[in-house]
Amino acid sequence: MALQPFPTDWQTALVLVAHPDDPEYGVGAAVAKWTSAGKAVHYALASRGEVGIAGMPPEEAGPLREGEQRRSAAIVGVDDVEFWEFPDSNIRDTPELRAKIAETIEALGPDVVITLYSGPSWAPGAPNQRDHIEFAHAVAAAYDSLDDPPTWLFENGPEPTHCEVVDGYTEIAVNSLAAHEVYLTVLDPDTPVLEQARKQVEMSTPALPDFGERTVGFILKRHR
Repeated sequence: MALQPFPTDWQTALVLVAHPDDPEYGVGAAVAKWTSAGKAVHYALASRGEVGIAGMPPEEAGPLREGEQRRSAAIVGVDDVEFWEFPDSNIRDTPELRAKIAETIEALGPDVVITLYSGPSWAPGAPNQRDHIEFAHAVAAAYDSLDDPPTWLFENGPEPTHCEVVDGYTEIAVNSLAAHEVYLTVLDPDTPVLEQARKQVEMSTPALPDFGERTVGFILKRHR
């Protein structure tokens, strides 16, 4: 299948991820483009990332990371950010998680669902996180359980089937990722937050022939 442009005939998207910063490490530039065009994008996160900051207790890290995620989302035009109560670093494809995902999709009724990459690795020597793999499988199973599912289900990952050209939207994506300031500062105290964010956004928005200098890639998993 030849690489296709991301669909345009939709109005509402639901981005389903496992942790705070997951949208910003992948689809932030595309989200900024969509909301600037008047499309509605909603985020739902399985956890608050409460064990994601080394040396910080979960009861402190969880609220902090939630606040950083809400500020980050607002920068790209997303005001609806929902957090669930599944355990950070122990997210599994359980009936409970599938039911929550299905309930959320049914309540919102989006045209498009976007989630994390389900493959074992991003590239040789770059394994995917187990939380991400398990969560993505749960999203697909929940989608398949619905009587009236959304039109599209995509994963954000390598070897895309579709791409969104994001020329002109990468700087806002950098600022959005940089809003995870405490998280990034602890993750790499020797590299300025903006420098970390810019490097990651540049890595996640490669040039693709015949499309643009900056693109976000998506893998079509379901279409009805």
